[in-house]
Parts: sequence; structure tokens; C-alpha cells
Amino acid sequence: MSIVEKVALGLVILFLAVAIVRLFSAPLKIALRVALNSALGFGAVWLLNLTTAVTGLSLGLNLFNAVTIGILGIPGLGLLLLMQWVLT
Repeated sequence: MSIVEKVALGLVILFLAVAIVRLFSAPLKIALRVALNSALGFGAVWLLNLTTAVTGLSLGLNLFNAVTIGILGIPGLGLLLLMQWVLT
């Protein structure tokens, strides 16, 4: 393989890499934001469970609750508490 072919192959690979990064950057940002918010929601449920003795409120520490709070925020926490209150 000559130097011209190597340079051409390198440019094609570079172009494809840039195209793939630009194509998947928006969905990747959304996925990372949901993952971060879910981790924060997990922490919020954990903190809520630490105050159970004082407040009497508790939620299960699971992925569904963390994702719900992560996506919806404080209204999601209220929604989960309301659902628990209605269903019990």
C-alpha cells in the first residue's frame, strides 16, 4: 500500500469517526442526562428513607423510583408518595 492510499484511508476513517460522533452526540447527551438525573433521584429516595423516623414517609429504593424522580424531579417524588398513599 502506497503512502497516498494510506493517507486516503486515514482521511476516510477520520471522516467516518467524525460523522458517527456527530450522529450519536444528541442521543448520548440525553442518555447521560437521564442517567445523572436517575442517580440523583436514587440519592433523593435514599435521603427520604433516612428521615422515615421523623417524617413517616418512605419509598422503596429501586430503579423505577429513581428513574421516575430523575425524569420528573420533585413532582415525580410527590407522584410516587401519592401513589403509595392511595394504594395502601
